Amino acid sequence: MTSRWARALLVLAVFAGTWTRPLEAQTQTGTIREWGLETVVTAAEPAVYTAGLTASLRPSLRTRIGLYAGGGVTGDGDGVGRAELLGTFLLNPRSARFGVYAAGGLAGVFTSGADNGYLVLMVGVESRPGGTGGWFVEGGVGGGARIAAGYRWRKLPTGWRVAP
Repeated sequence: MTSRWARALLVLAVFAGTWTRPLEAQTQTGTIREWGLETVVTAAEPAVYTAGLTASLRPSLRTRIGLYAGGGVTGDGDGVGRAELLGTFLLNPRSARFGVYAAGGLAGVFTSGADNGYLVLMVGVESRPGGTGGWFVEGGVGGGARIAAGYRWRKLPTGWRVAP
């Protein structure tokens, strides 16, 4: 008798799922586009100081795929370039105040005579992740201890709402 009730509840649950509306977070339409300015400092031997541009897409509410390209100098005074490809998970993406996120990806550092690749792991805090722009600060590892800060501007899809 229990298995008959269990099957009936399973069938009812499957059909009930086709009659319900999706949750608000599941109905986001459009991709959020972001671009900004960023400085990255890595404490390695030698230290690397770069500044550059960042561009990102947020294909879903909580995920961001971003690129960074910058140039600068090493602690030895040599010229250096740094490029990063990062995937980010945002904990509170619609916040009008502060948002916390974690990211990981790959970085390439290019100097005259030496090219190195690194795994990047970090956490960050940003202001107004659900708004049209805001500052951010990040800390982690990737070619040494990695600290970054900058500002992002966003193009939000039509109908986007920020949480109170």
